[in-house]
Amino acid sequence: MQYPAINYLAVLVSAVIIFALGGLWYSPALFAKRWIALQNKTEEQMRAEAAGANMPVMYFIAFVCAFLQAWVLAMVIGHMSQVAEMTVAHAAIFSTLLWIGLAGSTSFATALFSGSPRQLWAINSLYNLVSFVIAGIILAVWR
Repeated sequence: MQYPAINYLAVLVSAVIIFALGGLWYSPALFAKRWIALQNKTEEQMRAEAAGANMPVMYFIAFVCAFLQAWVLAMVIGHMSQVAEMTVAHAAIFSTLLWIGLAGSTSFATALFSGSPRQLWAINSLYNLVSFVIAGIILAVWR
């Protein structure tokens, strides 16, 4: 099997965008208040937990995860580009299908059995969907 060429600068940029989107997604500007409430916590409890955590390590791990998402997506899109033309629309559709089949369905089943509120699943999982689509488009266009 021959692996497709990967544009690692595009992967890095995609990872940075995924990471930055997470910062925005879970900020007070978007979903922070609802996300905190759905976890049955207060903002003070979240701040206390953050103060006790090693935030630089957590942010580093989150960035590594974003990089892995972008890298794997680049490999899959690279393979698909060898079969058919990968336009922006194709990349968005393909990224959405990957999310539905892998991330969305897996995280929904986990949320279902863990008793998490569906709105909490939606906030967390839709962040992944938007991340997949944005990264997929970047990786398809910037080959």
